[in-house]
Amino acid sequence: MDKKSHIVALDSLELGSHVFDFQLDNTYLSEIENSELLGGEAKVEAVLNLREYDFDLRIAVKGLVQVTCDRCLDEMDVAIDAEESEWEWDEQPKQLDLGWLAYELIIVNLPLVHSHQDG
Repeated sequence: MDKKSHIVALDSLELGSHVFDFQLDNTYLSEIENSELLGGEAKVEAVLNLREYDFDLRIAVKGLVQVTCDRCLDEMDVAIDAEESEWEWDEQPKQLDLGWLAYELIIVNLPLVHSHQDG
């Protein structure tokens, strides 16, 4: 997936609610430098409510990502099902990279320890 395809220019949108549905695929997730993600697939839904001087953003991510097991160092799958609606900016941005925000949501919702279940 092209990394520029999830960049939304806020000044090009009309006021009101906008829904963006897209996939973060294995190629997108595995090509992020210095990431603990080895790959995966995640469905993303972003709802942007744009007002004249500010906006609300809700992002929901659901999927399966691959990380390295901390015990055996093999690749393992981790299910992700997360939602965030409290994004904060110091000043209103001109554009939003919804792909990157979804990636950050995945990262902060990974378990602290990555290990296969016993057995």
